[in-house]
Amino acid sequence: MEELLGLLNDAGHTDFRDARGPMGFTQRQAAGKFTRDEAAAFIARLQGNVEGAPRTVVPSARLSAQEQLLRHLPAGQLAAELRRRGWTVTEPVTNSSS
Repeated sequence: MEELLGLLNDAGHTDFRDARGPMGFTQRQAAGKFTRDEAAAFIARLQGNVEGAPRTVVPSARLSAQEQLLRHLPAGQLAAELRRRGWTVTEPVTNSSS
């Protein structure tokens, strides 16, 4: 776990939860709970040992303060601000069984 967290820190993430989206972690993994095989697979991916797998998406540390803030802004607030600025925003499609 320490090796995985160290590699995530090197990639610019503060913790497992911060890396959840870019790394594709499940909720359980974002809480720092991995099987031995899962941890080994993510370590290999971060070390670039998996063919065709990108090292990371965009390390958080390389984002500006504004970009980091936007990542944590609720979608509704972001959409409202874009509309205020004249952009057209579409709502995500949800599958509701009604």
